Amino acid sequence: MVGLDKETRQMVLETIREYGRKHLPHAKLIELDSKNEFPVDIMKDLYDPNQVACNLIMIPTKYGGLGGNSYDIYRACEELARIDLGVCTSVFATFLGMDPIFVGGTEAQKEKWIKKIAESSCYVAYGATEAAAGSDLLHLKTKAERVMDGDKIVGYTLNGGKMWITNGGVAGVYTILARAPKGVSWFVIEKGTKGLSSDKHEDKHGIRLSDTTPVNLQDVFVPAENLIGEVEGKGLRQAQAVFGYTRLMVAAMALGAGWKAIEYAVRYSQQRKVGGQPLNTKQGFTHKLIVPFAARLEACRAYVEEVAHRIDGGEDGLQTEGAIAKMLASETGDAACNSAIQAFGGNGYVREFPVEKLKRDIKITCIYEGTTEILQLTTFRERWQANINAEGKFYDAIADEMTALNAKDPGVGAGAAATALRALSAALKACYEEKLTSNQIAHLKLGELMAFAETAAAFCRAAAKPELPESASFGRDAWRAMSRIHAAHTASWIASEGLELVAGCTAADASGLADTLDFKAVARAQKAAVADMDLVALELVRVFKEEEIAG
Repeated sequence: MVGLDKETRQMVLETIREYGRKHLPHAKLIELDSKNEFPVDIMKDLYDPNQVACNLIMIPTKYGGLGGNSYDIYRACEELARIDLGVCTSVFATFLGMDPIFVGGTEAQKEKWIKKIAESSCYVAYGATEAAAGSDLLHLKTKAERVMDGDKIVGYTLNGGKMWITNGGVAGVYTILARAPKGVSWFVIEKGTKGLSSDKHEDKHGIRLSDTTPVNLQDVFVPAENLIGEVEGKGLRQAQAVFGYTRLMVAAMALGAGWKAIEYAVRYSQQRKVGGQPLNTKQGFTHKLIVPFAARLEACRAYVEEVAHRIDGGEDGLQTEGAIAKMLASETGDAACNSAIQAFGGNGYVREFPVEKLKRDIKITCIYEGTTEILQLTTFRERWQANINAEGKFYDAIADEMTALNAKDPGVGAGAAATALRALSAALKACYEEKLTSNQIAHLKLGELMAFAETAAAFCRAAAKPELPESASFGRDAWRAMSRIHAAHTASWIASEGLELVAGCTAADASGLADTLDFKAVARAQKAAVADMDLVALELVRVFKEEEIAG
C-alpha cells in the first residue's frame, strides 16, 4: 500500500502536534482526567476535516479519506499518544472498528459504511470483548438468530452483552461480533437501533479521557446486508487477520507515551540539582532510569517500522510479529513511565507533574488488544513450531545474518545480537531435549526472550543503513549506540534468563548449559557499554533541552 507522501505525512503529524500544544496542555488534561469525562469538543476538533481529521488517515481516498498506510498510522498513533493516550485510544478504536469491514466486507459494504463513517466524522466502536471472552473469543456468548421470510434470511436478531468497549457510549457505528448459526460473524449496527444501548462510562485507572462502556443488545434487529461479508462463520478469521496490524498500532501508542515520559524526565533532570550538580550529569540517574529504556524503545521502533513496511508491502500472516511488537513496546513503555516517576522523586507522585498520569495511562497497553502474557504465549507457540520446522535452526539463521552484518558494519551491535540469538537457540534446544515445555512458565519466558532477540536483530538492520529513518530524533552516532546497548543487554538477558529457566525447570544438573550459552561471548558483547550509555545520555540532553515542567 502506497500511503502518504513524506510531505503530507509531516503536515499531518505537525497538525496533531500543534493542536496538542494549543489545546491540550497538562493542566487541561489533568482537569479532564479528574472529571472522568469524554472530551466531546476536543474529539470533535480532532475528527473535523477542516481541523485535524485524524480519523481520515487510515481511510482510502476512494472512500473519502487520506489514504494512509500502516507506517502512516503508526506515526499518527505515536504522535497522538504523546499528547494523551486516552484521546489516542478513542481514535484508534475508530480505526479498529472499521477493520472488520475493511478485511471482510464486500465492496458494496465498504462503499456504504466506510464512506458514511468518513463523511459523518462519527466514532466507531469495536464490539468483541465479553465477560467470558476477552483474548479467547471461542467463548463468545452474544447470539445472532436468523430472521426468515420463507426460505430467505432477511436479517438477524442479536442478544448479548459486550464489555470494555471504547467509544461504546458515543459511537455512531458499531461492529459487533456474535455467534450466528454457522459460526461467529461480524455485524454492522447503527446508533439508535432499537435494543442497542450502553451503560455508564467506566471509572478507570487511566485513559480516563476515552469513553469505555458496556454495550447491551436486546432483540436488536440487523438487516441481512449488515452481515459483514454476507457469509456467516468468518468472524474469527477476520478478527485474527488484523492482529498483526492492530497490535502494531498499540505498540506505537506505547512508544509515544513511553518516549513522552523519558522526554519529561530528561528535561526535568537539567533543572533539578543534587549536590550542586544537575541530575543529568550523574550516571546513577541517566544510566539506571533513562538510557536503558530509551535504547529499548528505539529497538521497538525499529521492529515496528520493519513490520509496518512488510504489511504495506502486501505481506500477510504477521500476527506473531504484531504480538512481539506490542509485547515489548508496551512493557518497555510502562517501565519507562515508572522510571520517570522515580526520576522526578516526590514530584513524580503528584498529579501536578505529568509523569503520574502517563504511568496510569500506559498500563492499559499491557492489557488491551491481548495481555502481555497472551502475547508471550502466542509468540512462543508460533516460533517454537517454526524452530522445529527449521530443525532447531530458526534463530541460528538470524544469528548467521547478524554475524555477516557485523563483518560489514561492526558498529551497530550485530555481533552482540548474534550472540543473543545463538544463546536463545541453545536454550530452546535444551528445553526441547529435556521436555521442559510442559511448564507453562517456560512458554512465557521463552516468548519474552524471543521478543528481545528479534527486536535486537531489527535494530541492527535499521542502524546499519546509511540513512537514518524519517522518525529518528537523534544523531546517527547516538542511534547506533542505542542499537549496541540493546544488543548487549539482550545477549546478557537471554543467556542469564535462559540458564535460570532451564536449570529451574529440571531436576537434572544443568550446569553444562552455561558453556553452551557461551557466557564468554556474552561478556565480550558488553565491551564499552557504559561509554555508549554516556554518549546516549548526552544526546538526550541535546535533543530534550531544559524547560519548566509543571501543571
